[in-house]
Amino acid sequence: MPKRKGNLNAIYISERLQESLRQIEYAPLTTVVAPMGYGKTTAVNWFLSERSQAEKTDIIRISVYSDNVTIFWKSVQDAFAYAGYPFLKDYPYPTDPATAGLLADAACRETMGDHPCYIFIDDFHLMTDHKVAGFICVLVNRLPANVHMIIASRDRFLPAAEILRLGNKVCQVGTDNLRLNHTELTVYAHKCGTELSDGQIKSLLYASEGWFSAIYLNLRTFSERGILPDSDSDIYSMFSAAMIDPLPPEQREFLAVMGLADEFTVEMAAFLSGSETAGALIKSMTEQNAFVTKLPDGVHYRFHHMMKECADRYFKTLPEEKQIAYRNRYGDWYKAHEMYIHAIGAYRISENYDALLEVIEADAGILLATLNPDEVIETLNKCPREILTRHPLAVLVLMRCMFNWQKIPVMMEMKGILMASVENNPTMDETERGNLLGECDLITSFLMYNDISAMSALHRNASRMMSRPAISLSNKGGWTFGSPSVLMMYYRQPGELAKYLAEMDECMPHYYKITEGHGMGAEKIMRAESCLMQGNFVDVQLLLEESYNMAESAKQENMVLCADFAAARLSLFHDIDLRCSAEERYRELLSHHNISQVNVWNAGYAYYHAVLDDADRIPEVFRDHELSTFTILMPGKPMNEMIESQVYLAQGAYPKVIARNGALLGMCQGMHYALVALHLTIQNAAAYEMLGKRAEAEAFFMKALKDAMPDGLVLPFAENYRYIRGLLDLASSPEEKEIVRRITELGELLEARISKRDGEAARAGAFVVLTNREYEIVTLMHQRMSGREIAEKLFLSEGSVKQYVNQIYSKLGIDGDRRSKREKLFSLFEKN
Repeated sequence: MPKRKGNLNAIYISERLQESLRQIEYAPLTTVVAPMGYGKTTAVNWFLSERSQAEKTDIIRISVYSDNVTIFWKSVQDAFAYAGYPFLKDYPYPTDPATAGLLADAACRETMGDHPCYIFIDDFHLMTDHKVAGFICVLVNRLPANVHMIIASRDRFLPAAEILRLGNKVCQVGTDNLRLNHTELTVYAHKCGTELSDGQIKSLLYASEGWFSAIYLNLRTFSERGILPDSDSDIYSMFSAAMIDPLPPEQREFLAVMGLADEFTVEMAAFLSGSETAGALIKSMTEQNAFVTKLPDGVHYRFHHMMKECADRYFKTLPEEKQIAYRNRYGDWYKAHEMYIHAIGAYRISENYDALLEVIEADAGILLATLNPDEVIETLNKCPREILTRHPLAVLVLMRCMFNWQKIPVMMEMKGILMASVENNPTMDETERGNLLGECDLITSFLMYNDISAMSALHRNASRMMSRPAISLSNKGGWTFGSPSVLMMYYRQPGELAKYLAEMDECMPHYYKITEGHGMGAEKIMRAESCLMQGNFVDVQLLLEESYNMAESAKQENMVLCADFAAARLSLFHDIDLRCSAEERYRELLSHHNISQVNVWNAGYAYYHAVLDDADRIPEVFRDHELSTFTILMPGKPMNEMIESQVYLAQGAYPKVIARNGALLGMCQGMHYALVALHLTIQNAAAYEMLGKRAEAEAFFMKALKDAMPDGLVLPFAENYRYIRGLLDLASSPEEKEIVRRITELGELLEARISKRDGEAARAGAFVVLTNREYEIVTLMHQRMSGREIAEKLFLSEGSVKQYVNQIYSKLGIDGDRRSKREKLFSLFEKN
């Protein structure tokens, strides 16, 4: 046997690979793509180690262990926090491109600095949700110059078109860069202390094709036996023969058990294995085995995927009762550490349904809601009914989750099991019985959404029976499903407004009691909106003050935004002191990391600026008609779609309004959204009038007038006065003429206020050709604000700011290089 002169666990990075890795520091994104065992992680770790020794460097390491985005997002948050960037802690996982863009902007602001920051995501092939790759592309296009992303994957995750678009922003390291050639294999073998003949080198290179793991295992076998393994051996057999089979039985079992974990600590290993020598075993494995790694935090360990695969194969050879016992220990560990998704997975495999349902109770549906609904239902179908009846709280949580997933038949099945559990348990405490039945009524009430009378009856009953707040509903979530208006949600049919307001007044205090103030202030906002629709502006102000006080005291940001929407619409007709400016509210939402409520802010101010005919100031997502990139729950969708139609109307896209509003009116009819339907009908009348289609315009106008008269809803007409003023003469009856008189009065008031505003914003000289938004950008540029600062102030992307700047130069006839164009612009600005 050749004399050992080196270390088999030595790290070797060829000169050729080093040169490829050096390009990482010049590219925003580097992809390292190769099959398992080519040394992707080792290569990246070598590069990061080199950079951190050369200069101050921040390194954020993220490992992907499954395709569960909730687990992935927790890994991202923990990795950023460990590296000194805790800002992600309160951010939810971005569920759509629009919120991903907002999060990307926040990430760029926080990581921008004067020293390099590397974000390394390993094993990205395990993340099958393609939206994550899409988010990375968004982020790469915005990264500060000091930030670089490195992603290691077995498979290509960027489409060819995206690679083309990114161009020189992406550096690609592949299999050819990572595999060893003849010379490199010779150097590596020597470094490992195994002197091979040239023939053996050629034979090994032919058999392994430069595959690093195969070469390592061959060299390990050669160092122990003096011969290379049979070239026909598969990699897993070779691995098991070299790394697992020689171990004593106790160590083999220990390795098999720990192979089930994504990461583990010594404490975790001792608990799971029951071994008092767990620490020593892990230390020995780490020193002698290149496939067991101690992570940078110095506490956690992980197995290479090849090790995990072979350990898993050995685990499956253990007696079934041992496998179940170990799975249950895993579940117990994860449950104790509130890793509920992991615990559910462990107990599901061991079929320990009692323990699984206890975890669902503890989780209260928060993490459960992120799982695949069909997989949850499949697990429930395997769970014996008598076990389900022993866990009524878990059934209650499952009932709420099934509603959220719109699995209504399964929800009702869960309700049946709950009712049977309560009825057939004579020893159950009466207080607990009342809490269970009351919360069951609360969840059932969601099926009656939009019918205040039916919901109110169930809420009153729940309030009477319950002595504690609901466990299946958090008061931290939104209340309006993304709608900026409460009245639009609950106004079902003309002539019933007074009834709806009275029912809300009666219903909401009961709902607040059992939900710890969820939606606090809703009934006041709805009444304020009603007065607003009727033009009763004095009462609106009084009610909005009450609404703000209630919502702010209960920290109900969603309701504050609804009050803001009503206040903004009121300000179009009446001078008021706003609670805070739109800009201040937006910054507040971002500071609270409340990205989901930014959607509500966008909707409210999109409508406001559309009515003002100030298209440039409409939030981008509505102005550029990217609403489909937002995740909006179905109950809030018609309101947002109606607002997008108002934006199309302001942009003069009249055929678009007519084409889309037909389907939206059908949706509103099915959902009993009479106020949203009224807005859409007025929009259709306006669009047909602008197109000169008078007969159609008259028909829609008279339909809208008929629907508005019973409750005196004049504001939507007044907000569209500039489009429909020619239709107002159609009123014939005294009742119609009276409501038209009020519409005209408010419409003229709005037009006068808009004219006054435009007059105050009038610009002299060359700048008269610019829009309000373009002139605003010129003003900010003159204040020496950067493109990023302007983007943040005006809630635009940096790309949009660049487009505006180019339009400004074009309209003003300014040419030259970047610096000379700015100097010419500022000179022109100062002259005017």
